[in-house]
Amino acid sequence: MYSPFTYGKDDDPPFEIVETEISPDATLPVGLRDRILVHTVHDGDVIPDRFRVDASGSPLVDPENLERRYVQERDWGANLVARELASQLGTVGYGRCKIARVLLDFNRFPGSTPPSITEPLKRLAINAPFATALDHQQKMSLLKDYYDHISDLIEERSLVGKLIIIGVHTYDEHNASLTQRPDISVMYQAAGYQRESRMPYGVFDPMCPDVLGESTCSPILRDRISLNLERTGFRVSHNHPYPLPEGSIEVRAQVWYFFFFLKQCFEDEFPETKEDEAYRMVWTMLLNTNLRLAEGEALRSYLHRYRRMPFGKVESYRAAETAYARVSAYLDNSTVVEAYQRSPDRPSSLAIEVRKDLVCEFHPDTGRPLPMSQVFADRAQLIAKVIAGAVATYFETDRQFL
Repeated sequence: MYSPFTYGKDDDPPFEIVETEISPDATLPVGLRDRILVHTVHDGDVIPDRFRVDASGSPLVDPENLERRYVQERDWGANLVARELASQLGTVGYGRCKIARVLLDFNRFPGSTPPSITEPLKRLAINAPFATALDHQQKMSLLKDYYDHISDLIEERSLVGKLIIIGVHTYDEHNASLTQRPDISVMYQAAGYQRESRMPYGVFDPMCPDVLGESTCSPILRDRISLNLERTGFRVSHNHPYPLPEGSIEVRAQVWYFFFFLKQCFEDEFPETKEDEAYRMVWTMLLNTNLRLAEGEALRSYLHRYRRMPFGKVESYRAAETAYARVSAYLDNSTVVEAYQRSPDRPSSLAIEVRKDLVCEFHPDTGRPLPMSQVFADRAQLIAKVIAGAVATYFETDRQFL
């Protein structure tokens, strides 16, 4: 008989730091442990009732279709690997997005995906079946109460001061062609850069250097993780079967970090601009990498789309235009890009995809995960231990070559 999932609790936080017990084998120096963030964004289970049923209690989405999509979309086992990785690294825990991916995909830009878009990398945060099931106000509420809340928590508490951000995902065993995927894929390149060798036009500000799309993390760290996993017997690929979507945390964080670095450099040289409203508008726009702030998008549209501003605001936008031109000229005539690229404090953000069947067992008919057995728990722990060991080696020996 059909038995639906419970889909979490309505009062569950959309994002939380899950405390983990530090492994006695954790080798990372204590002083570095709080400079690493491990997180998951696609292994959540919460779908609040107000997005599943209407005022009369009738389902907004057919329950069987919802369960099918929920099972397909969820990164089963990602939380298990992330918990073990945080434990092996010795961090206080890992960041977990609680919202189910089928309802809201935080690893995409905000918006509702049109029915004509079927390519996963081009999707927005709200996808089928909720893209058509929810009305405008429900979508506004979903993005405001969950997407924005998660963004604020990550930017305010999790990004500043970090050296390494590792997003843990799981993917299906087979490609669409039925060929078997590698055990693990290390992902670090933006999709747009892979297609066109540049950052996508019109997504981030044109001041964003195209070279940032080439790799969101240190090549040495990337290769150290891959080498250690291969030596342990896991088959590893890079950016397969897909690279990073521009809306992913990994890409957005790299752009955010660069503009944050640029802001620090500029204000160190021109401290009088710190309290200037025109420059505040510019930095708000540049750091708005999730495209959610209307204020940032308004200035962007004025600068790059030449749109008219409301009466009474023209002078403030012209002042911001002058400030923007000064920041842009400073960037062009400085070594900020090279300094950022070569800085040992440049954060690395990468995604690790683990094949689902390595850490979970699924019912052959329903696709639901079966109860966890020790063999899968042990494998998740081994994967985590190898990655943590690679990170430790990177800090101990590899960073001297940066």
